[in-house]
Amino acid sequence: MSSSPRPRRSVSDLPEDSLAYALRCAAEGIAAVFRGRNLDVALAALHLPPAVRPTVMDLVYGTLRAYGRGDFFLARLMPKPLQDQETRALLQVALYRLERRGDDAHTTVDQAVHAAARIAGGRFRALVNAVLRNFLRRQEELQAAADTDDVACWQHPLWWIEALRRAYPDTWQTVLAAGNLHPPMSLRVNLRRGRLDDYLARLAAAEIAARPWGEAGILLEKPVAVDKLPGFFDGLVSVQDWGAQRAARLLDVGPGLRVLDACAAPGGKTAHLLELAEVALLALDAEPKRAARVVDNLARLGLQAEVKTADCRVPATWWDGRPFDRILADVPCSASGVVRRHPDAKVLRRAADVKGFAATQKEILEALWPLLAPGGTMLYCTCSVFPEENGQQVAAFLTRHADAHRIALEQQPELQLLPNADHDGFYYALLQKRAP
Repeated sequence: MSSSPRPRRSVSDLPEDSLAYALRCAAEGIAAVFRGRNLDVALAALHLPPAVRPTVMDLVYGTLRAYGRGDFFLARLMPKPLQDQETRALLQVALYRLERRGDDAHTTVDQAVHAAARIAGGRFRALVNAVLRNFLRRQEELQAAADTDDVACWQHPLWWIEALRRAYPDTWQTVLAAGNLHPPMSLRVNLRRGRLDDYLARLAAAEIAARPWGEAGILLEKPVAVDKLPGFFDGLVSVQDWGAQRAARLLDVGPGLRVLDACAAPGGKTAHLLELAEVALLALDAEPKRAARVVDNLARLGLQAEVKTADCRVPATWWDGRPFDRILADVPCSASGVVRRHPDAKVLRRAADVKGFAATQKEILEALWPLLAPGGTMLYCTCSVFPEENGQQVAAFLTRHADAHRIALEQQPELQLLPNADHDGFYYALLQKRAP
């Protein structure tokens, strides 16, 4: 008889409410990323007890956002690179905390040493103690040096920094700085269930500070858990970045239109389209688990659409031959505009990956364009800030298709939102098919 997975318990005698336990868990998760694992998968494998989860998440995300900084310090504090990935990760987490919690330095060092005693048989315990204490002695000197090093200063891979310098010669520093921030939390009110003003009043009653943004958007002053949001599980509201909320309105759907959301998971844009108009919508995703998330999100919001697990690049496996009036092509991309939400990308992405995503995007555009009705429109969008995936991709598509032309968005040929304190980075281009 099978049983449900048991919550993870420490393999050591570290108390679960101790900083040492949190540091140990954070190091384990980050080491998994160093070995090539996706951060969501790595965190799920930890089976974190609820009480320690917020602390571990803060340490993991903060350390990964500070890409390159820990390694910069370690290169100057150790005679040779450390081969044990978990101890390396522990040192990076501890260094991250020392920089941000200087008032608690003694506790950080003490608890990191306790954590090190449970890694690799404890053979690096003395090393961890020596490295961290040496950092504290040389902290001012090391931080000044880090601020002169591109990677340690901007906390992104060098290839990423250079790509943004080329693309945004006047604003590249701002884009990089935004990628290191804690992301904002925005909501989208389900206008089929209630009014924006009414929901703002409910937030105020719950003592959640917020301000309206557009017709259905709300920006929270501080992130909160979804179970604290009034009516979340009743479908009154969704969590969706304000930049992502632009998509549904830019596509300009109306009653009775036949709409395709070609890469739909987790379903935020799918739901928004259905909240705006009574449309016949088909939502696709190539992975069954991700398609199931679309179904779950629609059910929570009280919305209906046809959801299929299918690769949008192979219409023969899912298309019934009837053209679509609107297509949303929210294509896979480098996620460079949302890296603060997925900081493992700084470790896992390579420059060649951008070309790989661009190739996939081209395949999707070529597969979907024949499915669009004459006079219909396709919204091409990414959460990337790299031109190869955005403007260059669209320009190349237009040269290949004489029956396509671009429709201006907000009096611009294309809309490139760069990440800032209020929203993530997104790209939008609206393409219309000319009548024969």
